[in-house]
Amino acid sequence: MGQLTTHILDLTKGRPAANVQIDVYEAYEESITFLKSSVTNSDGRLDAPLLAGPALHKATYELHVHIGDFFKYANGFPDSPFLDIITIRFNIANVDENYHVPLLVSPFGYQVYRGS
Repeated sequence: MGQLTTHILDLTKGRPAANVQIDVYEAYEESITFLKSSVTNSDGRLDAPLLAGPALHKATYELHVHIGDFFKYANGFPDSPFLDIITIRFNIANVDENYHVPLLVSPFGYQVYRGS
């Protein structure tokens, strides 16, 4: 069985983004269902997969990444940061594969891709 993982890198500081809350949702048509929350560790990764084994199935998912708090508190942007919650919507087509969804972020933009 596959798993869903992620990590976050702060491009402005050239380091992992620690203590970032990530909420996982399953999306279906116009509705989304909350599944769980996790927080990145000091390496910008999670201590366990977001979803794995029977919890991962063929579906559309959303990650809601609370990056505004990271930039506000950890990076010295005391005013409201430009980015607040980054929503990443993607599909899981094969539950036997691993899906890694890295996020590269700065206070004013981001990039996401399917990693390995």
